[in-house]
Amino acid sequence: MTHRILIVDDDLHIREVIRVALKKAGMTVSEARDGREALVRFAADRPDLVVLDIGMPELDGLDVCRDIRKSSDVPILFLSARDEEIDRILGLEIGGDDYVTKPFSPRELVARINVILRRVVARSLDAGNQQTPLAQGQLSVDPEQHVAAFAGMPLRLTAIEFGILRAFLARPTSVFSREQIMAAAYQLNIQVSDRTIDSHIRNIRAKLAALNCDNVIETIHGVGFKLGRCEPQT
Repeated sequence: MTHRILIVDDDLHIREVIRVALKKAGMTVSEARDGREALVRFAADRPDLVVLDIGMPELDGLDVCRDIRKSSDVPILFLSARDEEIDRILGLEIGGDDYVTKPFSPRELVARINVILRRVVARSLDAGNQQTPLAQGQLSVDPEQHVAAFAGMPLRLTAIEFGILRAFLARPTSVFSREQIMAAAYQLNIQVSDRTIDSHIRNIRAKLAALNCDNVIETIHGVGFKLGRCEPQT
């Protein structure tokens, strides 16, 4: 299967470096020079993954991500010239799947993209291992169809967020350490920081809070997290 990758960066040299590396890895590539062009290309090409620079004219990468997340959970890998924690956390909280800081190794970038793509494929293939819809309170997840809802309202989740909720719902009374959440959500051998996991948890909580649920995931101090009641606030 040939994966389609959209590269979004205002730096021609960086686009060229990524394009050469991805084509060498057997992927097809489309490109955009700024945020507005990125949205046009995304709608036209329907890529399997977006490599998205944060700092761009016209419309920055975070705004592009927010717009894409209104209609799609396509994986997004952020690029940034700054190695600031706030950038990483904000990018992941609004729906990014991974983060690479410039300057970067093209080989590492391709490896990270392959990890994300394999995870997406594994997720669809793994649906057969757990086809029965899962539920707790008003929260439901259907692994086979890759849909989630709260009180009948659809939840728009990233692949990582979906994986985290599925893990919690599969073992609703268990307390998960951050390492266990990482293993369940990322599935493949990729290391992320505790703060990255915390960012995904905050993002899930925020999406449920928007649907009047403030008890989806409980913090067990010193241990990790567990599934909450998943009921509307009274």
